[in-house]
Amino acid sequence: MSALRQEMLKKWLTGLNEFEFDLQTLQAASSDASFRRYFRVGEANNVRTLIVMDAPPDKEDVRPFVHVAGLLRDGGSRAPQVLAQNPEEGFLLLEDFGNTTMLQGLNTQAEQKDAFYMQALHDLVQLQANTRTEGIPAYGADKLLQEMNLFDEWYVGKHYGVELTDQERNWLESIKGMLIQSALSEPQVFVHRDYHSRNLMLISQAGAAPQFGILDFQDAVKGPLSYDLVSILRDAYIEWPEAQTLDWTVRYWEAARKAGLPICEDPGEFYRQFDFMGLQRHLKILGIFARLNYRDGKAQYLNDLPMVLRYVRLVAGRYIAFKPLLLLLDRLENKAVKVGYTF
Repeated sequence: MSALRQEMLKKWLTGLNEFEFDLQTLQAASSDASFRRYFRVGEANNVRTLIVMDAPPDKEDVRPFVHVAGLLRDGGSRAPQVLAQNPEEGFLLLEDFGNTTMLQGLNTQAEQKDAFYMQALHDLVQLQANTRTEGIPAYGADKLLQEMNLFDEWYVGKHYGVELTDQERNWLESIKGMLIQSALSEPQVFVHRDYHSRNLMLISQAGAAPQFGILDFQDAVKGPLSYDLVSILRDAYIEWPEAQTLDWTVRYWEAARKAGLPICEDPGEFYRQFDFMGLQRHLKILGIFARLNYRDGKAQYLNDLPMVLRYVRLVAGRYIAFKPLLLLLDRLENKAVKVGYTF
């Protein structure tokens, strides 16, 4: 944070007459893959701590965050309360959900794994069933394609320095078309877009029934029902055996039907939709993680590429239509093809 931004932030906080802050407690809380930064500040007399979002207005717009937070809270989801806002300068004052992400909770309370995921899936069903989509964009074909094209540009082109052949471009164009068609054929609901273990904050005490607060929802769209399920169950930051993922997917499917969501009645077909949606998302993520390294200097995201690549190979190895993608990955990695098709 520049000295100028810091002074602007302190001046804004000081001018919020309904709060009395101890500015000596102002400290970095976290950052994310965007230009946003988060700070924690205490109120005088240790009443509570609050979070300040710093989003430089030439890089980020805080208004979508405020709008989506309102939609989520109106629908009964636990999004942080926006206590004060200054969209012109790019500052928000937010409820503090603490320091512990679901991912950190999983690492320290391994015995709570199933309870954590069942609560996260319950919260997801409630979010999808009760959150209005007014004022948020549709997750259309153009956006889905634009995201997958990041794979070509940043993962293939920048990370490997490889130029696609005409045949490979045709293969990818066909595969992307199938993935887009599948996504658009799904029921369209509120989609968080990053509903995963780093964006769910564990706000319950250890040993108690888990409760989560939801963050990083400002890019929400109206889109495919399976998208957020892929985000949480094929998370780019923690991996589970396929049998476990299938079990949780079936339990989500049952809960979604009970809640009246327009989910596919055939669980096998829904799992195919889940696979296809996952492949779209993970092609995008390979491109984004490469871009975060080469454009933004955030090299830590390269450490997460192997897990995402395993997800891509898992799905590409399951459907014969995606064999060309395996061939491309093998060319990039100089690996021999080892695949058994089930569909």
